[in-house]
Amino acid sequence: MRDPYNVLGLAKTASAGEIKSAFRKLAKKYHPDQSKEPRAKERFAEIGQAYEILGDEKKRGAFDRGEIDAEGKPRAPQFEGFGAGPGGPSGPGGGGFRNFHFEFGDGGGARNIDPDVFAELFGAGRGRSRAPQKGEDVAVAVTVPLAQVATGGDVRVSLPTGKTLDVAVPVGFEDGKAIRLRGQGEPAARGGQPGDALVTLRYAPHPLFKVEGRDLRLELPITLYEAVLGAKVRAPTLSGAVEITVPARTSSGRALRLRGKGLPRAGDLAAGDLLVTLRIALPPGEDKALAELMREWREQKPYDPRHGMSA
Repeated sequence: MRDPYNVLGLAKTASAGEIKSAFRKLAKKYHPDQSKEPRAKERFAEIGQAYEILGDEKKRGAFDRGEIDAEGKPRAPQFEGFGAGPGGPSGPGGGGFRNFHFEFGDGGGARNIDPDVFAELFGAGRGRSRAPQKGEDVAVAVTVPLAQVATGGDVRVSLPTGKTLDVAVPVGFEDGKAIRLRGQGEPAARGGQPGDALVTLRYAPHPLFKVEGRDLRLELPITLYEAVLGAKVRAPTLSGAVEITVPARTSSGRALRLRGKGLPRAGDLAAGDLLVTLRIALPPGEDKALAELMREWREQKPYDPRHGMSA
């Protein structure tokens, strides 16, 4: 018997939930009543035996400590409670680990595994239900550029099943919206309906705009003379550049609101706004004239922009 962690494709740090999830996936794939995989019966038994060890907290701990092997048998040297005699786990009265095995055929099933696990997988018949079953759903997330959030359109999605589809993106969808694609999941056994694909739409990061609900924020650099004298400057938006007015004597950090230039809302509601924060950018390189002017200002026209900020 191989290492049960390797059988289930797990790391030794796997959580109980990850162990159960891996078992469910592999058991469904290799169940002899419905699998067409080669050596399905042997693989199913191996998977079940691995889960017999790892799905039980005490047995998993004993295996991790080296007290039992991959079949649940005590390792030498013998420890108290792991003897092979009549009172030990392998004897008639033992309360320890049982050898794991499967039986197939009428009325048979996998022994020593919680029947609820098989009820989840195959119905109440512990793996023997022959009714058509729906295939598993699959899930995938895809990022959408902010410009396409504003305009809608199609986005290419690659599903875990190997299919590639063009999915229609609604205008103004909310970040995290899930779209269900009927019948695009995993195929079903015995002629059942295929599962669905759940596609979660996410906003792609933008190099200029920061999303705040339906509003967008933009930091726009302006020159020192534009801040002092005022100016008309171009500012980017999702729908193209627009001209905005920088008032004279504008301090760095002042915000201008461009109404309706944010993200649209579904249902033809009013779009959000674009909040443009102005940042004064000094000219590149050393400017001796500017430096001299600032020294004169420091001597002749001093002022304290931090007045009243003391703790």
